[in-house]
Amino acid sequence: MEILTQLAPFVFLIAIMYFVIIRPQQQQAKKHAEMLNALTKGDRVVTSGGLIVEIKKVEEKFFVVKFNNDVDGRLVKEAVARKYEDEA
Repeated sequence: MEILTQLAPFVFLIAIMYFVIIRPQQQQAKKHAEMLNALTKGDRVVTSGGLIVEIKKVEEKFFVVKFNNDVDGRLVKEAVARKYEDEA
């Protein structure tokens, strides 16, 4: 019985850490992965570097993106921070 009373605070702290830190991060990562899988040609995204680009082609691990009228490039999918929504 003494062992249970000594371990109870540690179990309580681990449970709090799970529900406050670990679980929300897992849910956020799942939402980000779903957003990446839903992106299609023509979508505008914001990269983790702050660039706003338009997707021209979806590949397995990369996006072919258009930076401006005459510059194209490849972007790693993990570098997409969020989908860009025009705020007009």
